[in-house]
Amino acid sequence: MAGPSISMSQQQRQIMTLAPQLRQSLDMLQMPVLELRASILKEMEQNPTIDGIDDPNEILISDQTPEVPEKHVADEPLDADPDIDTILRQDDEWRDYFMKGMENAASNDDADEKRQYILDSITTRVSLQEHLLEQMTLLELSESEREMMALLIGNIGKDGYFVGSIPDLMMISGMREDEILRLLTKVQSFDPPGIGASSLRECLLAQLEMVEDSPWENEARLLIDKYLPKLASRDEKFLCNVLGLDSDELQHVIRLVRSFNPRPGLQFESDDTEYVEPEVFVTKKEGKFVATVDGRQLPFIRISKQYRRLLEDKSVSAETKSYVRERIRAGAFLIRSIHQRQETIRKIAQEIVDAQSGFLLNGIKDLQPMTMAEVADKVGVHETTVSRTVANKYMRTPVGVFELKYFFTPGLKTKGGETISNKSVQDIIYNLISQEDPAAPLSDQAIEALLKEQGVIVARRTISKYRGVLRIPPSHRRRIK
Repeated sequence: MAGPSISMSQQQRQIMTLAPQLRQSLDMLQMPVLELRASILKEMEQNPTIDGIDDPNEILISDQTPEVPEKHVADEPLDADPDIDTILRQDDEWRDYFMKGMENAASNDDADEKRQYILDSITTRVSLQEHLLEQMTLLELSESEREMMALLIGNIGKDGYFVGSIPDLMMISGMREDEILRLLTKVQSFDPPGIGASSLRECLLAQLEMVEDSPWENEARLLIDKYLPKLASRDEKFLCNVLGLDSDELQHVIRLVRSFNPRPGLQFESDDTEYVEPEVFVTKKEGKFVATVDGRQLPFIRISKQYRRLLEDKSVSAETKSYVRERIRAGAFLIRSIHQRQETIRKIAQEIVDAQSGFLLNGIKDLQPMTMAEVADKVGVHETTVSRTVANKYMRTPVGVFELKYFFTPGLKTKGGETISNKSVQDIIYNLISQEDPAAPLSDQAIEALLKEQGVIVARRTISKYRGVLRIPPSHRRRIK
């Protein structure tokens, strides 16, 4: 009976140890690189068995000329604990991961220039305006339109709201009001969702339009449109009555509304402008776009040899060895989690790049529909892993810096059986309306017919929804007599 009792106790201890480690690993996957860097440095302060390395080449030099023999790592368990043996091998794998990326780097002048460009771009202070201006470069605009859009972007405050005066812009530019508003609606379709709105209501409704197939979409729209003050005062009884919901259903609607960002610009601007640091860099090699994750953005770390030797020292107490052993395990798990995080980001980013090569060449009109489930299936991970991976991560591409989740959009079927991104359809609708006769603006029915001529089958209700996303009013409000 004693044997099974001991085994169960060990198993329970492993589960209790593993649970916080798994949480740490998942948290690290979701962290942006600046936050992860701070987390690693904090862990280094708390765990003396983790060494920081200024130059990764030091790892190879020191490992080639060890101060004490280390044949025990390969030949026999260290301090009679096979787990430590595994841990030290993981440390070596982490070192190999860094060095592999450096050894495989091309050495020609063109590759050196690209690599220097990446290194120069590692830490970039990106403002909201710069982020929006980069997206503007993807649009086909006349010189006057480009100048006006830049002015509109310049009139967006740090919280993401449009604070400019349309009459003043008309006076400055000589452009008509409808022309300026069309350009503003296009800016309002940029990332992040809700940008360029003139009110909280407008901002939240814009983000709601990005939600696909939520069972609470209609109730959330009504709440945002008419009852935000009641939500602020937490008058849930009133909201249940006007929305026709019970208390539990109302909580679903409130959670959906509160998941939106009321100040979308603050992720780029704060009292001290924050850093947006791309983790993924896309370059073209031998005619193919390749995604890389530069490990040099994070501290180089390894397990301290000094503490390894403590486990061999017979004069060291068993209590001290036990503490060191646990600290080494924690350090090794940190190393392994970083390795897995970087590799997961790279694999998912490469799938995105492979699917979006047309976008990288030609801009938004060639953005392909893509879901997280599809990428998860190709990479061999769960869909929630993809969701965690793309959160708050940025990719520097030949056409600008984009958040990874920007590339995930649902699609619509064309007459030819192909699928087109909903953002591409929105772009087509915007272009059709921007070229319409102001005296005879296009109705949704007319837009539906024009899209059908291009092989894009879109329901009139969907066209109306996309107009809402683009902040374009219906035809009777666009008519200029």
